Amino acid sequence: MLKVFKDFVLRGNVMDLAVAVVIGVAFKAIVDAFVVAIVNPLLGLLVGKPNFDDAFIVSGLKFGMVLTAVLNFVLIAAVIYFILVVPMNRLMAATKKKEVAVPEPPPLPPTESEKLLAEIRDLLKKNKG
Repeated sequence: MLKVFKDFVLRGNVMDLAVAVVIGVAFKAIVDAFVVAIVNPLLGLLVGKPNFDDAFIVSGLKFGMVLTAVLNFVLIAAVIYFILVVPMNRLMAATKKKEVAVPEPPPLPPTESEKLLAEIRDLLKKNKG
């Protein structure tokens, strides 16, 4: 059973996923700080208080908290998309344009044995017909 567990843990997928989760958690702090320190104050200048936790309370149900969570998700997704994904896509496209396509080398001329085999093949086809 330990061998199976060891094989599972040492598979490439699990290690890649573990690295991605750790980097994702570390990167989340950067994105959260950007949203809290820059995006929310700018949004606050446009629409007022960007926190709806105490708004939309109906019969003890705090719909405002859900609205705040949804808005935070949308803001974080937008920050990640416009700050990371769009520039990365442009960088990848520019990198692909700069890659030099290596032309395929011309095929080697047939060897003597290949020429002889081709002659035999042609003679066999000729004699069949």
